[in-house]
Amino acid sequence: MIKRRDYLNRLKIAIGRSPVTALLGPRQSGKTTLAHQLGDQEKATYFDMDSVPDRRRLQNPELTLGSLSGLVVLDEIQEMPELFQVLRVLVDRPENQDRFLILGSASLDIIRSASETLAGRLEFIELQGFDISEIGADSYYSSRGFRGVLRV
Repeated sequence: MIKRRDYLNRLKIAIGRSPVTALLGPRQSGKTTLAHQLGDQEKATYFDMDSVPDRRRLQNPELTLGSLSGLVVLDEIQEMPELFQVLRVLVDRPENQDRFLILGSASLDIIRSASETLAGRLEFIELQGFDISEIGADSYYSSRGFRGVLRV
């Protein structure tokens, strides 16, 4: 597993600063892995919107999410955009101490919907592809067909 320390640190800072943090990026860029790495360090409850059992657990999302404490991770949030409104209600409660990490694709629809509904409550982090500092020079160049051509 590739450790993405810079992104992990950025996530920790954002979660401490904002009630909702959105980690967006292309498919297979490591969003879910990064969320699990963060969840290993903090008390976290994880929901995957591609999972039928998780979707069933969220049939009454305000009740379910409102009863949790700590960090709540909602993966593939684009599958249930109605959750943005629920998150707004939950984070606006005076007693709320919980933090939400939402994961999804970087589509304009999701960004627009989340930004409008969660204005002033949301921080975005856009996850890019892997870089040389994360996977090492040998892996980086060999994955791009440079093996034997460039040395680092």
